[in-house]
Amino acid sequence: MALKPTIYKFKIALSDFNNDHYDSIQLTVAQHPSETIERMMARVVAFCIQSANDKEQLMTFTKGLSSVDEPDIWLKGLDDQLHLWLDVGEPSFERMKKASRLAKQTVVYTFNSKSEVWWKQSQPQLSTIAVEVYQFNWEEIKALASHASRTMDISLTISGQSIYAAIGDEQVELNWVQLQ
Repeated sequence: MALKPTIYKFKIALSDFNNDHYDSIQLTVAQHPSETIERMMARVVAFCIQSANDKEQLMTFTKGLSSVDEPDIWLKGLDDQLHLWLDVGEPSFERMKKASRLAKQTVVYTFNSKSEVWWKQSQPQLSTIAVEVYQFNWEEIKALASHASRTMDISLTISGQSIYAAIGDEQVELNWVQLQ
């Protein structure tokens, strides 16, 4: 019998000072049985960072790890055009090449302890295609993930390349850098 995903529900009060975007987001996120809590939280944060570009609120989580033909997050217009392909992790060049042909914008958020090695190996090839690459700080992702619970109320404030997360009476700062 196959393992079932774990369902998380997020109520997020988002303040994105970079884009003058303020929203209340309710997300239901399925954590794949083989997915770490850190990766799932990186997906949630990436979703929130990109949400300012989603005026019609059409951005969604996909089947993710369960489907090799879909990104972790995508934004499809009402005309079924693929506006955003967003992957979290260390995708292959071939995957990103395909994604950059299919979507108007292709974005990768890398987050774990292997990110530096992956970037050194992938950067020469990825620099030949239109893909934005961002790297979260691994220790900060782990700190955020340590506060994860099945139902969460989070206040996220985005300023510069930092996110300040308030979860109950705890606060976590998460930073990222743009690699490409």
